[in-house]
Amino acid sequence: MTDSAAPVPGSGRLALVTGAGGFIGSRLCARLLAGGWRVRAFVRYGAAGDIGGLHGVAGVAGDRLEIQRGDLLDVEQVGRAVDGVDAVFHLGARISIPYSYAAPRDTFHVNALGTLNLLEAVRRAGTPRLIHTSTSEVFGSAVTTPMAESHRLRAQSPYAASKIAADKLVESYVCSFDLPAVTVRPFNTYGPGQSPRAVIPTVIQQALAGGPVRLGALTPERDFTFVDDTADAMILAADAAGAVGREINLGTGEAVAIGALAQRIIALVGRPCEIVQDRARERPPGSEVDRLCSDNRLAGELLGWRPRVELDEGLRRTIAWWREDAPRFDWRGYAV
Repeated sequence: MTDSAAPVPGSGRLALVTGAGGFIGSRLCARLLAGGWRVRAFVRYGAAGDIGGLHGVAGVAGDRLEIQRGDLLDVEQVGRAVDGVDAVFHLGARISIPYSYAAPRDTFHVNALGTLNLLEAVRRAGTPRLIHTSTSEVFGSAVTTPMAESHRLRAQSPYAASKIAADKLVESYVCSFDLPAVTVRPFNTYGPGQSPRAVIPTVIQQALAGGPVRLGALTPERDFTFVDDTADAMILAADAAGAVGREINLGTGEAVAIGALAQRIIALVGRPCEIVQDRARERPPGSEVDRLCSDNRLAGELLGWRPRVELDEGLRRTIAWWREDAPRFDWRGYAV
């Protein structure tokens, strides 16, 4: 795998991106703008006016980036955001699995009912294409690997349940109303700008601080995909004729155990340190997903997509970003 390909040209079309201030959403906005799209970025309102990862995008985008603050649970705001766009990229969600244990109702409301509000707005507006973002967590622990789109669904966390509900709502609107929707299913996206709560930033922070690296379960395996690869697949899904009504896995097809991943990161950081398993950071036993590994052949067939950034290269870029932006974060290691 080599560096990411250039995004598909947008020819001035207008894209709505929900969750645009988030890790993947902000990178998607940057890739869309680089490809000639205009972008309406829908970000959750907060009194501080923060736009998350869009800070680095807004300064160079000029009038091609429009920021709308709102909430997916506000029907009128969602309707205004969808009005007049050529494609909707739906990434807005509550994404934290630990948070879903503490706040399952809030997680469900945003992820399922927020998606329902968006589907209704897209249906009323006649939007040409909706790209809905799922997650590999809907599969639960792998029964067969690599995991094709037909793999059974199992909600091993309230977060996974909320995303299954959202996915099925999209499916129902495709079947009931011929809604031109595509569901893309990223497998463990990572890269510069990711939340310090995620496993790769957690390891990097602790390794750069000299360790020890404290983690929960070390044996679960994940399929890590670099953020630019994930974003580019989403853009391809906006134009792929055969993708409407389909669910499409976005992953590398290679899984690595969390403990082995931590060892690779420590080696790349170049500061040897101990890995310590911390039981307090483990998921409840029945909620732990043991293995996720994608079958990405459908993405190749329908989107002409393949991941281009090797794991070690992606880790190097992410470590470099953390080295440069260290003052932005509290360096006590793991963030809850």
